[in-house]
Amino acid sequence: MSDRLGLPSAVSIALGGMIGGGIFSVLGVVARVAGTRTWIAFVVAGIVAICAGYSYNALNEVDDRTGASVTFVQRYANNTTLAGMVGWTLLFGYVGSMAMYAYAFGEYAVGLLGLHALLGPLARPLVSALAVAGFVALNRLGARATGTAENALVAAKMLVLLGFGVLAAAYGSSRGLLDSGLAGSLSVEPAVAAGISFVAFQGWQLLFYDRESIADPDTTIPRAVYVAIPVSVATYVLVGVTTTSLLTPAQIARYGEIALAKAAEPVLGSIGFTVIAAAAVVSTGSAINATLFSAAHFANGMTDEDVLPDRIALETDGDGVPQRTVLLLGIVTLGLTVYGTLDGITSLSSIAFLAVFGTMSALAFAERDHAAVNPLPPLVGAVGAACFLPLLCYHLAVHEPETFGFVVLSLVAVFVVELTYFQRTRLARVAKRAEDRL
Repeated sequence: MSDRLGLPSAVSIALGGMIGGGIFSVLGVVARVAGTRTWIAFVVAGIVAICAGYSYNALNEVDDRTGASVTFVQRYANNTTLAGMVGWTLLFGYVGSMAMYAYAFGEYAVGLLGLHALLGPLARPLVSALAVAGFVALNRLGARATGTAENALVAAKMLVLLGFGVLAAAYGSSRGLLDSGLAGSLSVEPAVAAGISFVAFQGWQLLFYDRESIADPDTTIPRAVYVAIPVSVATYVLVGVTTTSLLTPAQIARYGEIALAKAAEPVLGSIGFTVIAAAAVVSTGSAINATLFSAAHFANGMTDEDVLPDRIALETDGDGVPQRTVLLLGIVTLGLTVYGTLDGITSLSSIAFLAVFGTMSALAFAERDHAAVNPLPPLVGAVGAACFLPLLCYHLAVHEPETFGFVVLSLVAVFVVELTYFQRTRLARVAKRAEDRL
């Protein structure tokens, strides 16, 4: 039992999955949409996320059998095809998250090392691709951070972000620069930005796939979820307010992905950029590694549920690392991070997680007559996700048509592959009848 992870380590896993890569990856994208109201977007997204977290915990309490997204749909909706499609959507969300982390890794590494002058426009895609390839190799070797290492890494990230936030807030306050964004008329931008930022709140779900390594998971996981999400929201709010107050909209648009590091320059000079950029490289790198490990094992579990082809997870090493799964996930991630845009990848991933978390909240709301379920959080989670999705799609269609096209084509491709796989038996019968008629 002593080798199993306690509450601090469980909180670290959840925080590492959210703050670890999220704030460095999505801040620039969200700030371009919401401006000084970025913090409102993070609060709204965090509320929906914690309601989804409540729904996951409640669904586990309703039935003594534990599980997560795929098993919840099989158990409560009694629909294997729908469960499989939810699993595939979630897996694609993880791939999108890794591509997003790799994109940010490349941007910060290039800015930190000055590689753009040497490699030009190839610098970011090349560094991102090398990062994905490197972490695929590490995972195929069975490398993964221990609970102690994860605690130390998350503590270091939190120290850097909170240190920057406090210093930047003091700097901005002393110069009258802090802007809450509350002045002026109401607008829909914070809600749209909340939908875009949702991918930054998905890391807590990884706890449900690490149950076997967590001590007293029925108690520890809910507590970790309810600690990690508010801490993430508070950190995002602090960093969001200071960044959007210290940089003009034009600067945010110009610097985009590395806006957070640029916001540190007025406060700490060039050393501020270096510290934030270095923290971003370490954070996004560890986020790629952790998500790849968990996504591979999640995919392996899907083969056990017969909702993913067995051939994908045939090869494992002595530590149970699904070699072929890691490689396939890495290839798709590499293609997405090299050829996609950060706006497109972020939006695509957020849509995937909104769809899955909204579905889980709806399932929990359907069980509202059970004593373990308070209907309000699942209702908020389901309605919130249902509102974010059309707002996000409308914003992309009107303001970012190229990104919208990328998202639509990607979702259609995923849906066609899912449908083809789950209807393969029926399609084979149809093809056989057609062949017999010839």
